[in-house]
Order: sequence, then structure tokens, then C-alpha cells
Amino acid sequence: MRVGLTERFQRASIQTRLFRFAPAIFALTLFVSALLLFAVQPMFTKMVLPKLGGAPAIWSVAMVFFQGALLLGYAYAHVLCRFLSPRYGAIVHLGFLAVAALSLPLGIAGGFGNPPSHNLEIWLLMLFAASIGLPFTALAASAPLLQRWFAASGHPKAANPYVLYAASNLGSFAALLAYPLLIEPFFTLRGQGGAWAAGFALLAILIAVAALTVASVSGEKVETKRSAAPGWMARVSWVLLAAIPAGLVVAVTAHISTDVASAPFLWVVPLALYLLTFVAAFRERPWISRETVTMLAPYLIVPLAISLFGGDRAFWLVSIILHLAAFFVLTLACHTELYVRRPAPDRLTDFYLATSIGGVLGGIFTGLLAPNLFSNTTEYPILIAAAVLALPGAFSGGFARALRETAPMLVVAVVLVVLHAITDWRLPQDYMIAFQALLISLAAFMLFLKRHPARLFGLVVVAFTLSALWQPGQSRVETTRSFFGVHRVSDTADGAHRLLFHGTTIHGAQRLNISGPAEPLAYYYRGGPISETILATRALRGKLSRVAAVGLGTGSLACYRGQGEEWTFFEIDPEVVRLARDAGRFSFIKDCAPDVPIILGDARLTLAASQGQYDLIVLDAFSSDAIPAHLLTREAVRGYLSKLAPGGVIVMHISNRHLELARLVAAVGETEGLVTFVKTDTKANDFATDYKSNATVAALARKEVDLKGLAGLYGWQRTRPDGGAPWTDDFSDLIGSLVRKKLVD
Repeated sequence: MRVGLTERFQRASIQTRLFRFAPAIFALTLFVSALLLFAVQPMFTKMVLPKLGGAPAIWSVAMVFFQGALLLGYAYAHVLCRFLSPRYGAIVHLGFLAVAALSLPLGIAGGFGNPPSHNLEIWLLMLFAASIGLPFTALAASAPLLQRWFAASGHPKAANPYVLYAASNLGSFAALLAYPLLIEPFFTLRGQGGAWAAGFALLAILIAVAALTVASVSGEKVETKRSAAPGWMARVSWVLLAAIPAGLVVAVTAHISTDVASAPFLWVVPLALYLLTFVAAFRERPWISRETVTMLAPYLIVPLAISLFGGDRAFWLVSIILHLAAFFVLTLACHTELYVRRPAPDRLTDFYLATSIGGVLGGIFTGLLAPNLFSNTTEYPILIAAAVLALPGAFSGGFARALRETAPMLVVAVVLVVLHAITDWRLPQDYMIAFQALLISLAAFMLFLKRHPARLFGLVVVAFTLSALWQPGQSRVETTRSFFGVHRVSDTADGAHRLLFHGTTIHGAQRLNISGPAEPLAYYYRGGPISETILATRALRGKLSRVAAVGLGTGSLACYRGQGEEWTFFEIDPEVVRLARDAGRFSFIKDCAPDVPIILGDARLTLAASQGQYDLIVLDAFSSDAIPAHLLTREAVRGYLSKLAPGGVIVMHISNRHLELARLVAAVGETEGLVTFVKTDTKANDFATDYKSNATVAALARKEVDLKGLAGLYGWQRTRPDGGAPWTDDFSDLIGSLVRKKLVD
């Protein structure tokens, strides 16, 4: 009897000591949970890259899955807290963690072979769900569960458990920064998976300790007296205030990388700012007051409203800063409103369930619907305008009054859009000064009405519409969008040349109104390094029997096909194929190789599945400075070698504004027994006049003699790794390439 009393006293003493440090214990557990949650996102997305490549849409679809799994986890947490006390809820949740641990270490689930040519989004969502659905959902549930348990603990600081959400998002922020800087450069994916599994086990221990601190709570239902249930309007406001920022974080990333500048890790910054707004807003004393946020927002929205579609790319850095500042303030405004409208702690899981629904809706709109509804990143201005309505006072006079205030301006915008849709009418480009004066006047009027969000919203919509219908400089022929990006076909102002843009990068140019077959320009001009590799290899072999060209673009390379040669193009994007085959857009295919076969799909998979071997393999699959790392790994090069005929040559176009890839390619080549020659072109001096682009090109072969045709040409040099580590499917280091580029430059 005395022993039993002693044991109970000791347990009570332990609980008392733990209870004293409950805020720190719960904050640490939430931090670790969020750290794991955000570390797994880039880690597993990187595992998927060899399946689909580096298309920006992969990250967008991944975000939809993550938001959906978050919703599922929050729903599970809501049910668990509704019917079980912390003591029994902890037992159930620890059991869930144990089941989820059976799917570790992380990896792609069986049954997912080559991706389909259609409905890639659905296939990708299924792959994520089957591979990491259980552990991710279990992690997602931890944040609301722990906050609710802390609220039920009776601790003096438990009156406002929402502040723990700041610790959770701080963990997410730490993971987001640590992955590219401290994890990816030093650990293989296998090592990352092992460390993540160990972290998952640590989290289970921390959750058990956190549950022990509230074990004295009754085993009955947590709530004996609940606060009044929030009305449907409150729930709708939670959903919308969460949906707008969740959509904006994807939309601003897509817009910056598509229309402003493309750079490695650019996606990290908006997501980091998004997480910081939670840390800044979910506090008893927010970093920036609600009044200050409301005051700043119009001064950032107005410049975007009049310049979003027609901004000068020469000032891309200023443009990026403006976009990110506006995104931060608008997201902070929404999350501040969320915190202001939070319910009592006993309704905490209701609140997080509603916000997760909003996150899913925002992700679905930007990640799944927008690419199929809009030919450009139109979702971005839509969400900016929606964020204006999230500012305090937008509906202070009721919905009907807000509608009356905005209706006239919305009618103007609708008339302009309908007129353009029916007649393809645009504002004339001859009235630049008058139009700029109109925009400046409109901006001044918007700032004058900055304290009236509903009216400001209407003017913002009009400004976006006007600036979209007046875009000086190039004449836009067509804008099209696919899973793999936004493509824009434009004619130069003098009508002499037609260009193909993928994001911010020109992927082909053609001179118009000339007699004879089309002449390759841009990176493919005659006399450039890509041209030299084709001609030198042909001269050495006498004839190129079979050639594989990875990446179609405008089809310029087709004009290098020699008499009797069999060329095959491999292209992942069906929209690119459509544009290249449409003689009304570009005529390279029609003029030079109308019968050339084009194989649709990821080249690493389709090339490996092709029959026979090739004398020359040309790899030109980069898009808008995005690096398809899965095409540069040892495994990928090994696959190319299996399709390379004896004495054949592999040509890689490795031009990049941000990354040094020559030594990387040399390192990969050396590990596979290949010799590497590289040339950085300097002949093309002024793209605006001759439409020829300098290129950095690598040529690889099994023996140096296979490249002797290049060795005697100006600029070609044998390149060695010089300590550079080769990339594999299990390891790649973008930071290292980024640093080398800056040091070389």
C-alpha cells in the first residue's frame, strides 16, 4: 500500500514539474512537428522530379496535396478533441503516429511507373497520397491537437493557446530555410529520409511528454460547458481570409518566375514571408499593428494595379521587391483579421478546420483551376483584388452597400473585357503619354479612396483591366498555358521577327517575311556552338544516321537535318508541340522537316524507351532558367549512353544566368567515363538587332577523338570537374552551382 502511494506521489511530482514548463514543452513539440512537416515537402517533391522533371506546376500541385492533407489532419484533430479528453486523445494519436511510421522511410509508393500524357495533376496527387499521405496527415493534426490540449490543461497561460501557432510556423520557417542551405547540399535523399524518420520518432516522444503534462485532466469529454457556436458568417470569413493568402503564395511565385525573373530558390521567399505573417500576427502583441497594416496596404496595391501587366522588365529587381512587399502586407492583413476573429479556445479546432478548408480552396484555385481557366497568371491580380476586400471596413455598411459602391466600376471593367473578347480590341499604343496620365490619375484617385476598401476594390479591378489591354513594345500573338508553364508568342514592334517566350526566357526566334526556308536564330544560329557540334560531328562521321533532339522549342534544330538523316524530337509539353507544328506561328518544322516525328513525354523516359541508338543526342530541355536536375544526373547520363552509338556525341545546352553547370556536367561525365568539351559563345553581341543569343554548350563523348572536330574550333576547351561533385538522383546541390557561378563571374 505504501509503495503504491509512493509511486503515485512520484508520478504526481513529475506531472507537477512538467506542468510548470508546459508552455515550453508544447512550443518545442509544435516547433519540431512543423519542422518535419515543412522539411518533407521539398524533400519528397525532389524525389518525384525524376518522374516529371522540374516544371513549376509540380510544386503548385504538390501544394494542393499538402493543403488537402492538412485539411484531413485538422478534421481528424477536430473529431478527436470533440469526443475524447487529452489523455485518451493522446493514446489514439500516438497509435496513429505508430501506424504512419510503418510507411517510413519515405519513398515513392509502388505501382507508379511512367506518368500518363494526360491528367498529370490527378496522377501526381495520387502519387503523393499513396507515398506520404499517412505521415503527413499525422503531422498536420499535431498543431491543432497540441493547442487544444494546452487550452484544456488549466495552465495560467492557456487562456490564449493561439500564440503557440507562432511557434509552429517558426518551425516551418526554419525548415524552409534549412533545406536548401543546410540539408540539400550535404545529405543525400536517402540520408534525409533516415534523419526525417528519426525526427518523426522524436516527435512521438515529445507528444507523449506533452500529453503527460495534461494527464490530470478528466478522462471524460474535455468540454463540460462550451462557448456559443460561431455563426456561418464567421466560418465563411475564416475560410476566405485563409484562402486568399494560400492562393496568393502560389500565384505570386508563379507570376514572378513567369513574368519578372526566374532564379533558383525564388519560390522560397514568398513561402517564407507567408509563414512569417503567422508568426507576426498570431501574438498577443503583433509585430505590426492592424492599423499600420491597413494604412500600408493601399500604397503597395496601387503601384501593382497600374503596372502589373505592363511593367518594365529592365527594373526586375524593383518589381520583385514591390511584389513581395505587397504580398507580405496583404497576407499579413488577412492573417491579422483571422487572429482578431478567432473564437474561444474551446472552438479552436473549428477555427483551424475552417482555415484549412480555405487553404485547400486557395490551392485548388491557383494550382488546379487557374492553369486550365487562364492562358496567363490571371489568378494573381484576381487574388490581389480579393485581398482588398479583406481589409477592415470593406463591408462595414453591409454587403448591399459594398456592392452599390463597386458596381459602376465593375461594369466598366466587364464592358472592356467583353469588348476585347468579341473584337480582340486593345487600347492603341500611339497614345502612351495620354494613357500613362490616365493611369497616374487613377492611382491618385485610388489613394484618395484608400479608407474605403470597397471603392478601392472597384478601382483596382478597372486599373488591372486597363493595363492588361495596353501593353506597349511587342505585339502579342498568342499566350498559352499548360502544366509545364506559360508560353507567349510575340512579334517585335517592327514586325520583322517573331519570338517564343517560356516564362522570362526566349526559346526561339524567327525572321518573318523572307523568301526561302526559315533561318535558325537565338541559341541555334549558324556558327553558334550548338550549330558547331552538329556540323563537326556530321563531318567526322560523314553522315548522322540517327539524331535525338530533346526539347523542341520553335523547331529551329529541324533545319539542321541533313539529307537522308533520321531525326526524332522528344518534347514534354504538348503546347510547345502545337506551336512548333503550327506554320502560322513558326515555320521551321514545315520548311525543314515536315515529317519529323515528335515523341511526347519526359525525355529521360521516352528516350530510354526508344528503339536503336543515335549518333548525336542534343539536350536542350531547360525552361526559363529552371534546371531539370533529373536530366543532369549520373543515372540520366547513363541512360543517354545506352542510346548513344559508338563514336557518338551528347550535346548539352547549359546556358544559365544563375548557375555554373560546366564543371557539374564534366563531373557527371567523368564518373561515366566521358570526355567533356565546353564552349561559352561570345559571337552574338546584340540580340535586339541580330536576334542571335550567346550560349554555353557542353559536348561529351566516350573518347577524345570523337570530339576532335570541336577541339580545333575557337573557344572549345577540355573541361574537368576540378573537385565538383556529380549529381545523382539521390543528391544534387543547387547552392554549390549558384556559388560557383558568382565566383566565376
